[in-house]
Amino acid sequence: MLKRIRFLWIAALLAMLLPAVTKAELVIEITGGAEAAVPVAVVPFSWGGSGNPPEDVARIISDNLTRTGQFQSLPRSEFIETPTQQSEVRFANWRALGVDNLIVGQVEPDGDRFRVRFELLDVFTGSRMTGRSFRVGRDALRTVSHVMSDEIYEALLGRPGAFNTRIAYVAMQDRGGERQWRLIIADADSHDPQTILTSSEPLMSPAWSPDGSQLAYVSFENRRSEIYVQDIASGERERVASGEGINSSPAWSPDGRRLAVTLSRGGQTDIYVLDVASGDMQRVTDHHSIDTEPTWAPDGRMIYFTSDRAGNPQIFRVGANGGVPQRVTFEGSYNASPSISPDGRRLAMVHRTDAGFRIAVMELNDNGGSVRVISRGSQDESPSFAPNGAMVLYATRANGRAVIGTASLFGEARQVMSTEGERIREPAWSP
Repeated sequence: MLKRIRFLWIAALLAMLLPAVTKAELVIEITGGAEAAVPVAVVPFSWGGSGNPPEDVARIISDNLTRTGQFQSLPRSEFIETPTQQSEVRFANWRALGVDNLIVGQVEPDGDRFRVRFELLDVFTGSRMTGRSFRVGRDALRTVSHVMSDEIYEALLGRPGAFNTRIAYVAMQDRGGERQWRLIIADADSHDPQTILTSSEPLMSPAWSPDGSQLAYVSFENRRSEIYVQDIASGERERVASGEGINSSPAWSPDGRRLAVTLSRGGQTDIYVLDVASGDMQRVTDHHSIDTEPTWAPDGRMIYFTSDRAGNPQIFRVGANGGVPQRVTFEGSYNASPSISPDGRRLAMVHRTDAGFRIAVMELNDNGGSVRVISRGSQDESPSFAPNGAMVLYATRANGRAVIGTASLFGEARQVMSTEGERIREPAWSP
C-alpha cells in the first residue's frame, strides 16, 4: 500500500486532472473580519483630470491594509468629509468616528504621466507621519499604490510591507475537451496575471529564486516529472533534474545557487541538494522512509522537510550538507509541507485537525512547540509565507472550487483568491 505522503503527492496531481470550466480573472474575496485591528480611513484621492480616474488608488491601499488583518478600514459610506490634504482635515470628525490614522492624497495628470501624492496623518495629534510624491505612467499606478501601501504599513507598524510583491500559481482548465495547465505570476493582490508557461501536461510546485528573477517548477511535459528553472523576463529555461523516478519539490537556497529537491533513486525517496550551475548533486537524507517537500532555513544552514520516518508525516530538519535529521513537530498525527518565515522564527505547515487539513503556524523558538491553526478549510495545503512574514498564502477549496487563500498571522482576516472557471493550486509568494 502506498505510504501517506506519496499518496498525497499523487492525489495532488490527480486533483489537477479533474475537469474544469472556463477561465476568469483571479479575484480576491474577503471572507473574514479582523479582530483588534488598527482603525484607519483611506479617503478617495482627488482626481485632477477629466472623466474617471484610471485607477482607484485609495481603494487599492485600503484593500491592501485590510488584507493583512492588522488594519480595519472605515467604509466610505461612513465618511463625513473627503479631504485630500492635511490642511483640509478636521481631525475632530475622524476622532469621533474612531479612526486612528488617515490617508489622503491626489492623482493629477502631468503630461503623459501622472503625479500621485499621499499623506499619512495621525488623527489624535493632527500631525503628518509620512508622505511622498511620485510621477509615474498609467501602467504603474497600481504598482505605486502598492509602494505607498508598503510605506504606510512600515510607518505604522515598524516593519516592511509586502504589497509590492508577486505570487506564482498553477491554473488548469479544459479547452475544447483538452486540459491545459498554465504557470502564472501576478501581483500580490492577484491583479495583472501573466502566463509564463502553458503546457498540455501537468505543472507543479513553482518556487521563486531569492532575487525574484527565476522560477523553478515541476513539469510532466515529457510524460514524467522533471524539474526546470525558467528566467521570468526572457522565458528561457533549463531542465535541471530529469532522472528516472520522482523529480519534485524544488526549493531555492537563500544564496540562489542551489536547489533542494526530492528525488527517488534506487527505490528510496530522499532530499538532495543540486548546484544549479554545475549540476552537481549531494544527497542529504538517506532513509527507507519517504523524505520530501524540502525548504531552506533563511540562513541556509538547515533544510526542513516532511518525512514519515516517525510512522506518520512530520516535519524534520537536517543540515544542508547532511547529518542526522531532527524531528521538529510533535503535536498531532500529521504535519507536512513546511514553510519557514523570512526571519526564521516560525514554521507554517499543513496540520491535520478534527475538521480536516488546515494551515497552522508554530514558533520555532518555543520549546513547547505549540501549534496555532490560522486557516478554516478542510483541505488546505501548500503554505507559503509573505516576504514580511505577516501572512501565509495557501491552496484551499471554496464552494467546490480549487482556490487560493491568504491568512493573517495577526487578527482573524482571511481572504480567498478565486476564478469562476479555472482550478488554481500550488501558490508561492515571491521574495
